[in-house]
Amino acid sequence: MAKTGVGSFLVLLSAYCFRCHAVELDSNNRNPMVNEFQSVELSCIIKATSTPSPRIEWKKTSKEIVTFVYFQNKVSGPLENRAVLRDRASLFIQNTTRSDSGLYRCEVSAPLDSKMLGEVFIELTVQVKPVAPRCHVPKSVPVGKSAELLCAENEGFPPPKYRWYRNGDQIPEDARSSHKFINSSYAMDLNAGTLKFHSVKKVDAGEYFCVAQNPAGTARCGSQKMEVYDIDIVGIIIGVLVVVIVLVSITVGICCAYKRGYFVSKKQASSNYKPPTKGDGVDFVRGDEEGDFRHKSSFVI
Repeated sequence: MAKTGVGSFLVLLSAYCFRCHAVELDSNNRNPMVNEFQSVELSCIIKATSTPSPRIEWKKTSKEIVTFVYFQNKVSGPLENRAVLRDRASLFIQNTTRSDSGLYRCEVSAPLDSKMLGEVFIELTVQVKPVAPRCHVPKSVPVGKSAELLCAENEGFPPPKYRWYRNGDQIPEDARSSHKFINSSYAMDLNAGTLKFHSVKKVDAGEYFCVAQNPAGTARCGSQKMEVYDIDIVGIIIGVLVVVIVLVSITVGICCAYKRGYFVSKKQASSNYKPPTKGDGVDFVRGDEEGDFRHKSSFVI
């Protein structure tokens, strides 16, 4: 009788302690980063549970939209043919793409535990190598004028930094840090990809190209030549004087031609014609035929 009572107590105690455990999860990397097209593991470790076969689910949150990744013992959605569950609860993804980036949640349901639900959040970042940037370099710039070089690309993630090169040498942010660029005056924006010369000098001429770089890799544009030329002040003045002299000569010639009647039309000339006045004591009488004139009266003395 005593043995039966002790046995029942032990059974109840074991059942009670069986539910004393709470499901507990952990991860060895909550912010994994991977380059595009490589593999990555989203670590979800079950450290403690009293449930022999807990239910495991994976969900993804992207732009406030929650979707199932692993549900009812199978992978679904875009990862259906690229992901598997391994090490009991971890999610292994192959051939990652930029669309795989997002916040993932590993959920473990353990109905026999005192705390029946455990979860761990993992932020996955898929890094994308930049493509060849679009570059713009002025072909020719006069000495003393400003100039701006542009470099940009839209594919890389995270957004790349930009570096400019002249004749194969990297241009430093501070021109004073290199003897090759100490005579140049410019400002460089590594995030925007711009290189602005305040006052171009002869030493700034050369072959320029830009490199875009982020943790996933680098890409560059083709070389473009920028020429720097002197402004010929004397030549400009002489050219202006020649144009002025030509214009003055043309104007004077036109005025003289008008005065001499070269530009008067025949119609205008006939309209300005005045017939001669009558002489004293002489009348001209028109005959029957055109051009036949005769005296109407004789001179009076």
